[in-house]
Amino acid sequence: MAHSLPNIADRSVVLGLSGGVDSAVAAILLKDANAKVQALHMTNWEDDDGYCTSAEDLQDARHVCEQLEIPLHHVNFSRQYRDRVFEYFLDEYRAGRTPNPDVLCNREIKFGVFRDYAKRLGGELLATGHYARTATIDGVPTLLKGADPDKDQSYFLHAISADAIGETIFPLGNLVKEEVRQVARDRGIAIHDKKDSTGICFIGERPFREFLSTYLAANPGPIRSLSGRELGQHSGLMYYTLGQRQGLGIGGRNDANELPWYVVEKVIEDNALIVDQGESPWLYSDSLLASDASWIAGPPAGLDSGRQLSVRIRYRQNDQACTVKNLGNQQLEVVFDAPQRAVAPGQFAVFYEGDVCLGGAVIDRILSRPNVDNPINAAAST
Repeated sequence: MAHSLPNIADRSVVLGLSGGVDSAVAAILLKDANAKVQALHMTNWEDDDGYCTSAEDLQDARHVCEQLEIPLHHVNFSRQYRDRVFEYFLDEYRAGRTPNPDVLCNREIKFGVFRDYAKRLGGELLATGHYARTATIDGVPTLLKGADPDKDQSYFLHAISADAIGETIFPLGNLVKEEVRQVARDRGIAIHDKKDSTGICFIGERPFREFLSTYLAANPGPIRSLSGRELGQHSGLMYYTLGQRQGLGIGGRNDANELPWYVVEKVIEDNALIVDQGESPWLYSDSLLASDASWIAGPPAGLDSGRQLSVRIRYRQNDQACTVKNLGNQQLEVVFDAPQRAVAPGQFAVFYEGDVCLGGAVIDRILSRPNVDNPINAAAST
């Protein structure tokens, strides 16, 4: 079981302790490395309806710290989270896109205000329970994929700065999940079998549509086929993402075959949801436009004329070969070697070279689809 850490003996490390098994094992490994560990538990959402587990997580964090004899600090970043992450989340849905607020949470909160607070506690280094690794390559702090391909979280970390990476330890980077749980079991940590948290904390297990509708007014509109035929009504474009199959309410039609319907486009100006049946060619994209590009160690060489890299357009996707070209103003053109399914504006395109995570950008729109006309032109009229 390989979980060696750099030489951090007697160095002051502030660990983000969530109350889950991952950060608990990170604490164990830091203690084993003889670091001077302090734990810092964040509250990022003040919930009053029982869906978010923040109170339970805080209690679990306290029990871990008592068992490991680590001091625990508790800080409330709810205001910063609402201002820097949640407002972005709402703006993106308002625009009909599918955001990934976890990326902003890492950049703005965990490696932003949290990092600043950790330094005020005297922390030389920051640690978290993320499945990722760091290295110094040619004198530059570098983010690497985690050793466990099923848990690698470099996708969510791509927007943090090189300075932050240089001051961060990821104790779980060389472990797979079952090894982490085994460490917790061996050390008698009560939460060794605690269920992994999924999704966004402020949503928790609550119905997503119900949650979103409390902040944004739904705007129902037509569901149309590619030919412009109206098939039904959608509840609001914000509730759907490209490639979605469930929840359309248009199956079993007498005037169509039995193949499933998928969302293939949103026409914002007409408030129309465009669908097609089966593995439609409109589900696939040859290229995309991305904006707000951020590079951990600066833009890679060769982007102005196009650079061959690998990309992920969603978490847990295998790396996909592509050519990335800098268009200026932090905009990128990404051309895939092979067509990609269900490219969703609002998500992130994250770029890699081998195990090195280089950075990423927000997916703005699909530029081309293989061997088809633009579905917006085909579907915008009734």
